[in-house]
Amino acid sequence: MAVDYAVIVLYLAGMLAMGWWGMRRAKSKSDFLVAGRRLGPAMYSGTMVAIVLGGASTIGGVGLGYQYGLSGAWMVFTIGLGLLALSIFFSARIARLKVYTVSEMLDLRYGGSAGLISGVVMWAYTLMLAVTSTIAYATIFDVLFGLDRSLSIILGGAIVVAYSTLGGMWSITLTDMVQFVVKTIGVLLLLLPIAVIKAGGFAEMKAQLPDDYFAPLGIGGQTVFTYVLIYSFGMLIGQDIWQRVFTARGDKVARLGGTAAGTYCLAYALAGAVIGTAAKVLYPHLGSPDDAFATIVKDALPVGVRGLVLAAALSAVMSTSSGALIACATVANNDIWARVKGFASGRREESAQPHDEVRGNRIFILLMGVAVIVIAIALNNVVEALTLAYNVLVGGLLVPILGGLVWKRGTAAGALASVVVGGVTVIGLMITLGVLANEPIYYGLIASLVAYMAVSLATKPTDAAVLAAWRARLAGQPDTVTDADPVGGAAPAPRTAAEPS
Repeated sequence: MAVDYAVIVLYLAGMLAMGWWGMRRAKSKSDFLVAGRRLGPAMYSGTMVAIVLGGASTIGGVGLGYQYGLSGAWMVFTIGLGLLALSIFFSARIARLKVYTVSEMLDLRYGGSAGLISGVVMWAYTLMLAVTSTIAYATIFDVLFGLDRSLSIILGGAIVVAYSTLGGMWSITLTDMVQFVVKTIGVLLLLLPIAVIKAGGFAEMKAQLPDDYFAPLGIGGQTVFTYVLIYSFGMLIGQDIWQRVFTARGDKVARLGGTAAGTYCLAYALAGAVIGTAAKVLYPHLGSPDDAFATIVKDALPVGVRGLVLAAALSAVMSTSSGALIACATVANNDIWARVKGFASGRREESAQPHDEVRGNRIFILLMGVAVIVIAIALNNVVEALTLAYNVLVGGLLVPILGGLVWKRGTAAGALASVVVGGVTVIGLMITLGVLANEPIYYGLIASLVAYMAVSLATKPTDAAVLAAWRARLAGQPDTVTDADPVGGAAPAPRTAAEPS
């Protein structure tokens, strides 16, 4: 194991070194939060893959393959489908908005009336996403070093907090590119073929396992439908995902690079399910499906390769954790703290110097990182926490966000009603029926949509000046788009009036 340990230690040291290097590039708010909006296709695709394919997609995806066979790919597959939909239909418009958060987009579209409450919902989602990613360190470091749960969470979390705090999105982008390469080599090029060979090939796997393991819907049609609602739609509206879209150099990069990343996710989904199916043949009586990944890595891979594949699992967790952490801190600082200060003083304050903004966002990453580590140590049920986060996000924010992009009759009152009614419905039904029930997200979305349409139609249409500024921003007009004031005040009259479609 000495060689495996060396691989892991070198990998972790490299993550910290990139954080230090990224600190030298983060000179402005734009650099720190969205990598200066300068990423080209290769880096954009790699970092997008890294953020969406985390520990749940790697360890959990293999576990679902162990439990259900090839249909266990559906969870990660729906993540890929959501990313493809975002990239093809919405990413260009999102990138042209030149904002930093989803709530700023709602401010632009609806006139600044729904931002604070949507910011609170988005903050809760990103916080829980960061927490569940951080908990995964306990499993990986236990396999690697035999460390106890709390120490593992502190060690893994501290490394992510350190490089994220130092360089912001630049550090995270650099580390995500390394993590993308490590995941590709470790999981797709090494573990996948070795696992299939160890299991005797596909013919032997089919002979050893029930037919349901090779049925497309073996996991259940209702489960697949729920995955689409939670994960595919979650990809369309999550701050952690949008913040990566904001890093794109232009519309074409956001669309084509995101499409490439979504396609990669589909392949990764199938790979995880095949690895899990092979593990079922090799180890048919594991205590938990989630043990399948660690078990097959420990027993089936040679020294050195084992360390690289475990580094791949670690990189998957770290990429999601860092992306969720900077998203959580960005929302906490820009959407909640800045607004609360603005309400207290009677105006929305803006920082005078770019380096002050960097310092403020850096402090919030550190504070949110400490909070994430503390909550992760105290929390036990990862699945329930992640389900709660996605249900509240999708139930509360999907309708007003997509409605704002595609329906010009939507109003601020309708958006606010949609967030409140959808969120309350989801939370109430989770309390009544259980966090893991399917019904909360179904009825929450219906209630959110009804509230949005009914209240929007019953209230005065959005002010013409607000819609004009929104259309100008969607058109990417340079005279109304600046990084210094992403949501600004009244925008100049647009030269074109492309409808939001």
